[in-house]
Amino acid sequence: MRNTYNTPLNSRYASKEMSYLFSEEMKFKTWRKLWIALAEGEKELGLPITEEQINELKAYKDNINYDVAEEREKVVRHDVMSHVYAYGVQCPNAKGIIHLGATSCYVGDNTDLIIMREAMLLIKKKIINIINALSKFAVKYKEMPTLGFTHLQPAQLTTVGKRATLWIQDLILDIENLDYVIENLRFRGVKGTTGTQASFMELFNGNEELVKKLDRIVTNKMGFTKEFMVTGQTYPRKVDSIILNTISEIAQSGYKFSNDIRLLQSMKEIEEPFEKNQIGSSAMAYKRNPMRSERLGALARYIIVNSLNPAITAATQCFERTLDDSANKRIAIPEAFLALDGVLNLYLNISSNLVVYDKVIKSHVNNELPFMATENILMECVKRGGDRQDLHEKIRIHSMEAGKRVKELGLNNDLIERIINDKAFGLSKDEILSLIDPKKFTGRAAGQVDDFIAEQVKPILESNKESLGVESEINV
Repeated sequence: MRNTYNTPLNSRYASKEMSYLFSEEMKFKTWRKLWIALAEGEKELGLPITEEQINELKAYKDNINYDVAEEREKVVRHDVMSHVYAYGVQCPNAKGIIHLGATSCYVGDNTDLIIMREAMLLIKKKIINIINALSKFAVKYKEMPTLGFTHLQPAQLTTVGKRATLWIQDLILDIENLDYVIENLRFRGVKGTTGTQASFMELFNGNEELVKKLDRIVTNKMGFTKEFMVTGQTYPRKVDSIILNTISEIAQSGYKFSNDIRLLQSMKEIEEPFEKNQIGSSAMAYKRNPMRSERLGALARYIIVNSLNPAITAATQCFERTLDDSANKRIAIPEAFLALDGVLNLYLNISSNLVVYDKVIKSHVNNELPFMATENILMECVKRGGDRQDLHEKIRIHSMEAGKRVKELGLNNDLIERIINDKAFGLSKDEILSLIDPKKFTGRAAGQVDDFIAEQVKPILESNKESLGVESEINV
């Protein structure tokens, strides 16, 4: 609809898979699965529920009569009871046992936990594919010297591939944290209105063991191995804060990558993909703006700020529960996941299609390397009997002159030519050029790439090989 607000998270950024997880259809179908699991568990533990009633519920679990539920909600102003009513219209024989003993949070909270777990698994799959793309890039360019930067100033050389391992390492840390959160995610289970399970104690005539078994049965039926032993009305809202902190950390990794690419593109060393008919600027036709990296950073910034929402909600919940969590949670949680999905779609697209301009990189290295190479030249001359103090002073003077030539006159760096022509150094041109081979200034960079990929990356890719093969589609 063009006359109402539609979130760009759906229309522009997130994938269909992630959008579906937070759709009404996913939510309401999960509610019905939870009602079936509850009825099955209660039947197994001896409540007067028949197989026919459960089969009737199963027959309509995916065929939701939304029109009935929506009309009913206008009357009762309660979404859960509206859907209980609508389900009962379709299942008249099972009507009396739907939602038996439960409170709204039984379906609401447990559904949220199920959806967030599925969303985190989708996120992990995309991170695995980004790591795979970056690892191929790292290996391909592991030996290509490039300027390292500290304080955004040229520093010792590294390699293009070694720099990529820094991006990968951030993502590996994210995978480790994400795995921990997924593995330790607990189900709210069957807890009642204030978490005391009083309604279920009533149903089972005060038999605590049966109530505890029901909690475990439903938890297992819904695919969880752990449930909270104690809750208020809701699962602890701290869980949302923990999950969105993890989402924020992944966004931070993407943000750092996007900034590096934007800087490299401004230096004309590495570019994000730029399509044949893509327009960089409405005014400046020659421009190739890093719009994907910029968009990635914009979404990542939103996620990082948004992670404060569940933190404040968790901190301000009073006693067993206050409802000021609900409106905030309906927005903050889905939007965090949808925005991160957009970040990862962009990250995968960019990392799979990076364009490297090796001649520009080499030119930048050659402009700065003479200054970095002077220590090697000095040491070689001293080994041949030269006076360190005299030679150090000559290098200082030559460096100042060469620096003035670069900064004040905008000319090339001629420091090496000056040293070659200074007989005090006693080295031939070939000897000096051999000393300043860029590959001699990258240390263990190539070896570090090999070790890192073999010892840390390949085991992750191997153990998650079923997740490989995801392709990223950029909508705009």
